[in-house]
Amino acid sequence: MLYRVQKGDITQAGKVLADAFKRDPLWNKIFEGESDLEKRFRAMSEAAVKQSLKYGEIYAPSEDLEGVVAWVPGKYADMTVWQTIRSGNMGTVMRMGLNALKRMGPALKLVIKDRHEHMAGSAYLYLLIVGVATELQGKGFGRKLIDAAIEKSDREGLQLYLDVQVEENVKMYEHFGCRLLKRITLPMFDIPIWEMVREPQV
Repeated sequence: MLYRVQKGDITQAGKVLADAFKRDPLWNKIFEGESDLEKRFRAMSEAAVKQSLKYGEIYAPSEDLEGVVAWVPGKYADMTVWQTIRSGNMGTVMRMGLNALKRMGPALKLVIKDRHEHMAGSAYLYLLIVGVATELQGKGFGRKLIDAAIEKSDREGLQLYLDVQVEENVKMYEHFGCRLLKRITLPMFDIPIWEMVREPQV
């Protein structure tokens, strides 16, 4: 059984995810040239944690928070300004820095546009984030976390939608039953994104 992340875990969950994503190509492009990258990575991670606590579900393998998985219903996937306010994320988002926010805007619009087109008229779960602390990767924690999202999707008969930022992870998610919908390149970063979905097995 997984541990359900609580409000008191926000800081630690943010640290774990920031560590897991420190080599992520998109995150590094977003914060390129910025100082104090750890602080900015943690802000982005904590924003995802708070969004999930307010609108979805977020779990770790245990209270030790070896890794984190979070998902939200599709209708809450966009992280609008209103959702940002309601989830207590305004200060967190501002810690990312204005330059990063300006860079993120066009990229998010493109990804959101595609997601809306792919999932039009469908209720679904959006896999917001999943990551395992780097020193604990390869020990099965990631599989356990992804399995939890799949079980939720199957149990409720909902598609599971996700964006993949690292090519080697595409095969991994295909192993979990996901299929590729589209590969796009974010023109502002010249970085590919793979848009994927998994049908529920009911």
